[in-house]
Amino acid sequence: MGGHPLNSSEFPPFTLTGLPGLETSQHWMFLLLGTLYTVSIVGNALILFIIKEKQSLHQPMYYFLSLLSVNDLGVSFSTLPTVLATFCFHLRKISFDSCMAQMFFIHFFSFTESGILLVMSFDRYVAICNPLRYATVLTDARVARMGMSVIIRSFCMVFPLPFLLKRLPFCKANVLSHAYCLHPDLIRLPCGDITINNIFGLFIVISTFGLDSALILISYVLILRSVLAIASWEERLKTLNTCVSHMCAVLIFYVPMVGVSMAARYGRHAPQYVHTLMSLIYLFVPPMLNPVIYSIKTKEIRQRLFKILLGTKF
Repeated sequence: MGGHPLNSSEFPPFTLTGLPGLETSQHWMFLLLGTLYTVSIVGNALILFIIKEKQSLHQPMYYFLSLLSVNDLGVSFSTLPTVLATFCFHLRKISFDSCMAQMFFIHFFSFTESGILLVMSFDRYVAICNPLRYATVLTDARVARMGMSVIIRSFCMVFPLPFLLKRLPFCKANVLSHAYCLHPDLIRLPCGDITINNIFGLFIVISTFGLDSALILISYVLILRSVLAIASWEERLKTLNTCVSHMCAVLIFYVPMVGVSMAARYGRHAPQYVHTLMSLIYLFVPPMLNPVIYSIKTKEIRQRLFKILLGTKF
C-alpha cells in the first residue's frame, strides 16, 4: 500500500464533514455558527477601531489586545469558507492544496494566540510587580519586537507541516472529521510511515502550548505573591481586577484545548459529533468571547463602545 508520493494535482480532494448523525440539525448549527462568526468579526473589529481612535489606549496592554483581536479575526476567516460551504451550501469537497493552506492558517493563528497570551501575561507581571519600570521595560519598540517574535515563531513551527504531509502517499478514503482541515485529522489519512509527522507534531505542541502555558502559570504565581504582599485587602482586589480579562482569555483558550485532547485520547467510543462539537468550541468560542470580555471589563473600551452604539441608534 506504500506507493510513491503524488503531486498535489494528483491527490484526490478531501471530503469535509458536518455533524455526523445530526444531519437534520445542520441548518440550526449553521445559524449558531453564523451568530458566533458575526459576534467574533464585529466584536474584534470594534475593539481594533476603538483602540486606534482613542489616544489614551495607545499603551502596551492595548497593543497586545489589538494583536489578539487581529489574530481572532484570522481564526474566524480561516474556517469561514469551508464551514459556510459545508453547513449552508452542502459543498463538502476541498482540494488538497486548499486543505493544506487552511490547515496552515488555522494552526498558525492557534499558535500565535498562545504566544500573544504569553506576552500579555508578561505585561501584567511587569505592571504589577515592577510598576515603576513599566514604561522603560515595555517600550513601543520592545512591544513590536515581542509581537514579531510571536508571529515568526508560529510561522516557523507550522511551515513544515504541509510539506511533511505532501511527502506521504494518500491511498485511503480522504474523509475528514470536521468542516475544516486540521493536522491531527489529516495525519490519520496517509498510508505511509507517519512517525516523523507524529514526532514533529508533539514537538511543536510542547514547545508552544506546553511552554507558553507553563510560563503563564509562573507569571501568575509571581503576580499573586506580589499582590499578597499588599497590606490593604481593597488594593489587592483592585490590583487583581486588572488581570481578570487576561485570565478569562487564557481559560477560554486552554480549557477547550485540553478538552479536545482528552476527548481524542479517552473518548474514542463517544459519538463522532461529540468530538466535532468540542473542536467547534475550541475554534469558535475564544474569538467570540475575547472581545465580549474585554469590552465588559475594560472601562475605556466599554465607554467608547456605548458611545458608538448610542450614536448609531440616534
